Amino acid sequence: MKITNITTTECQIPLRTPFKTALRTVDSVHDLLVRVETDTGAVGYGEAPPTAVITGETLGSLHTAVEEFIAPALTGMEVEDLDTVMTRLERCMVHNTSAKAAVDMAIYDLFAKSCGKPLYKVLGGARNTLETDLTISVNPVPEMVADAKSAVAEGFRVLKVKVGKEGLADIPRLKAIREAVGPGVALRVDANQGWTAKQAVRIITALEDAGVNPELVEQPVPAHDIDGLEYITNRVATPILADECVFSPADALNVLQRHAADMINIKLMKTGGIWQAQKICAAAEIYGVQCMMGCMLESKLAVSAAAHLAAARSVISCVDLDGPSLCSVDPYTGGPVYEGARIVMNETPGIGITGVPGFEEV
Repeated sequence: MKITNITTTECQIPLRTPFKTALRTVDSVHDLLVRVETDTGAVGYGEAPPTAVITGETLGSLHTAVEEFIAPALTGMEVEDLDTVMTRLERCMVHNTSAKAAVDMAIYDLFAKSCGKPLYKVLGGARNTLETDLTISVNPVPEMVADAKSAVAEGFRVLKVKVGKEGLADIPRLKAIREAVGPGVALRVDANQGWTAKQAVRIITALEDAGVNPELVEQPVPAHDIDGLEYITNRVATPILADECVFSPADALNVLQRHAADMINIKLMKTGGIWQAQKICAAAEIYGVQCMMGCMLESKLAVSAAAHLAAARSVISCVDLDGPSLCSVDPYTGGPVYEGARIVMNETPGIGITGVPGFEEV
């Protein structure tokens, strides 16, 4: 199965409500879509969001990376020679991890199709269903409380609460949400790099003392502050999840060797795709550290690729793949089924997405 062409288009999907974090506010998913064509007629699909505040990529840079660098480098290669293809993809340009991820997942889609199996089974097949959390955006406290109660009413048992914009004011914010949803709902707290190390210890300790009992706290300090992350991890009982500070397997090893965090959040848009993400899984398994499978603001296409990896590897013990739940419509045909908090993996070959608007028939 030889790669003959790599093409791009864009998708724009309105969100049900604005997505607000300590870093940005977004009203819609506006992502790059990739199709990899082969000489057998089989095609694979991928997606990349322009998350400039985290990966440094824009829609323009995504187009340029795929069309002018990645496509020429990979055209003519055999999909079944997966390690060689992925090595060339990784080396064809520095950084541009989301652009690489879009092509990576399209090639894995094709590889699994060549095996006649769903991707999660090709990668390991640990389970065929997942449970995702739902993100509660940063807003005034009454609105966040209402959003949290609404999510629980929809069947979500795990909420990911965005904080980090108002420092110590996040304590009463999270206490109000806990009081509203009760003790049976897990709260994952995501500061998106919004606190200092000492501030984080003070806030997390206060939450523990108040009985808020977060399941975890994600990336409390800026990505470059590994010392600060380690400082927090050593001083609180709540598990600390490393996110923006871990892009590559080397980043993961640095955190693991220092025990700078208790868990690692793997996102395909940070790692450059499934190939590198699996290396982080392997390192985490060696160190006995559990991982989360997360996503940027992505639609069902990219989230489904992440879901296949999450379903494949038992080291990925929690899932933050709520992108499809945040979108107002699903423009795709096929793939995993998203039923509120439950994700049911497809048993069709590949990632399972068979219809992607914007691409003409091959």
